[in-house]
Amino acid sequence: MINYTKNEKGYVVLAITFFSLLIMSSVVMSMSFLVANAQKNITNSVKSTRSYYSAEAGIEDALLRLKRNPSMPALTYYLNVDGVSVNVNIPSTIGVSKNITSEADNKGIMKKIRTVCSIDNTTTTSFYYGVQVGEGGLVMNNGSRVKGNVFSSGNISGSGIIDNNAIVSGNGKSISGVTVQGNAMAYSCLSGATIDGSLTYVTGGVHTCTHGVLAEQSEEILAQPPPIPDSQVDGWKSEATTACASADVTKLTQNNKTVSMGPCKITGNITFGNGLNLTLTGTLYITGNLTLGNTNSIKLNSSYGTLGGVVISDGNIQMGRGNIFAGSGQAGSYVLVVSTSTSDSAIVVGNNSVGAVFYTTAGGITISNNVSVVEATGYKVIMENNSTIEYSSGIVNIYFASGPGGGWKVSSWQDF
Repeated sequence: MINYTKNEKGYVVLAITFFSLLIMSSVVMSMSFLVANAQKNITNSVKSTRSYYSAEAGIEDALLRLKRNPSMPALTYYLNVDGVSVNVNIPSTIGVSKNITSEADNKGIMKKIRTVCSIDNTTTTSFYYGVQVGEGGLVMNNGSRVKGNVFSSGNISGSGIIDNNAIVSGNGKSISGVTVQGNAMAYSCLSGATIDGSLTYVTGGVHTCTHGVLAEQSEEILAQPPPIPDSQVDGWKSEATTACASADVTKLTQNNKTVSMGPCKITGNITFGNGLNLTLTGTLYITGNLTLGNTNSIKLNSSYGTLGGVVISDGNIQMGRGNIFAGSGQAGSYVLVVSTSTSDSAIVVGNNSVGAVFYTTAGGITISNNVSVVEATGYKVIMENNSTIEYSSGIVNIYFASGPGGGWKVSSWQDF
């Protein structure tokens, strides 16, 4: 009995010891797991934080590049930020903004930041009509055509065709001779004119032209302000206060030269040579007359993106044959040619020239034979035989900036 009791006591002690060790091992293992898991979470948190700030560093790097070169083209590149790989994408300008992204990879821990930058000093100019004319009126000769709407504060006369609608403001003003394939509004519509759509005339006016549905209104048709205020033209001039490089100005006067220039100012008159390839990198301002030769190409630098560029002359602009104007290559980018001359010949567009938006503040625009332009706005517009103004819907809003890329500002910042 004594031996059995001793043996039983030994087994109890052994069992207690075993279960105690098992419980202690479980506790140690649990604590080890918790410690390891906590350490992993801390490590991942540190990695995540490093990944975030590395992505943020990528954004800061991109903004610095834009500050140093506001007109920079699209760019994708990699950074190494203290061992963290960062992929930065600076896309092309869309409208007046860029969506810059920066994605950091810290050993599988990913963080991505996106910021939207917009050009800080853009000006929007809206051209709602294929032709907008002041009190000098619109004269259309044989075979001339406006593929768009027309608004005129003076008479519309001649023998051309307006594809869409025509509006003439002011009492006593009229439409005569031309064919309007859409609707028309004018104080009077005289014999010889044809309005395919409806005609609205003002009480006191006459309506002896051929027309569709007739309507009468007592209120005078009000004039509209020009799309570009004089203050904006002055602003563009002030951007080009630095004199153009004399070597580049000399090249402009020679034949078959390639030149990049702007923003800058040419004092006095200048005559371009023939076969010139001019790339605008900013506003070009001529204080005198501008005479273009033949077969010149004037285009905007690709860094303009979707923005428009400007050529301004205080004198008359006379163009030869076959001059081509082109934007940056992206939709919404156009060359705006401006004259502040008060002459009826403020801008004369030569035969077979294409592509620009022409604007005079107080003078006339003459569009020669076989010319196709995007839009014309001036005190007076004369369309010679077989000339065409083909309105582009993309010019409803043209954005202009100081050169191909004005200052940039951050519009939004988001991590995801």
